[in-house]
Amino acid sequence: MKLIGKTALVTGASRGIGREIALELAREGIARLVLVARDRQRLAAVAEEIKQMGVEAILVPLDLTQIGEVRIAMARVWQHQGPIHLLINCAGVAHQLPFLQARLPDVQEEIALNLMGTYTVTHLIARRMARKREGRIVNVSSLMGKVAAPTMATYSATKFALVGFTHALRGELAPYNIRVSALLPSLTETDMVRNLERFRWVVPTSPQKVAQVLVASLEKESAEILVGWQSHLAVWCNRIAPGILEQVLRMTAPKTRFAPALRL
Repeated sequence: MKLIGKTALVTGASRGIGREIALELAREGIARLVLVARDRQRLAAVAEEIKQMGVEAILVPLDLTQIGEVRIAMARVWQHQGPIHLLINCAGVAHQLPFLQARLPDVQEEIALNLMGTYTVTHLIARRMARKREGRIVNVSSLMGKVAAPTMATYSATKFALVGFTHALRGELAPYNIRVSALLPSLTETDMVRNLERFRWVVPTSPQKVAQVLVASLEKESAEILVGWQSHLAVWCNRIAPGILEQVLRMTAPKTRFAPALRL
């Protein structure tokens, strides 16, 4: 899609991949960005960077797990900022623990934000896009949405769900001229992963690289957007030799408990 004159809404825009996607869209000439995240102060800092590029930035401090508040906020955004042409669902959280040691509040938070938060925003915006018969939606999943990883069971479950959600929407929304894709970055150097124990032999990518790949892909019809050679190799191995890949993941997986990640 052409970005000139368009409005994009980016969730999880206060840091990490969401922040870099917003900045990259601004560099590429989008007209208006609606920035959504919980942290007003961080959102304001991102908005200031965007405004210095000559792009309008609207702050929407919002907890996506609060469905009632999300409904009100999305209605106001559409009413006051005009149609949303591009929706980037990037908000998410990850907690890392062996499954048998998982804490139910952490599990509930991951499902509420990673899956239900994305579902809610998409439902509210896509219905309005359908009336305009125009739109582009990108759900930021993860390589762990294709290749499950030990110590990340709930996170992997939510990201697998987003891939399935994306594929279902592609068929349902195509008649309304709405294109839907899933972005699948591998390990990315963000605040969210700094408190996670790393998988051995995995080389992290940068959020800037992820953002560049995403923006470059907006003209394509791909259902899934992979980032980096490791992602392509892992997905290929999972198709050709899933048993071997499973053994490799066991060998590289963290062995110790680590603190949970930061919330977006």
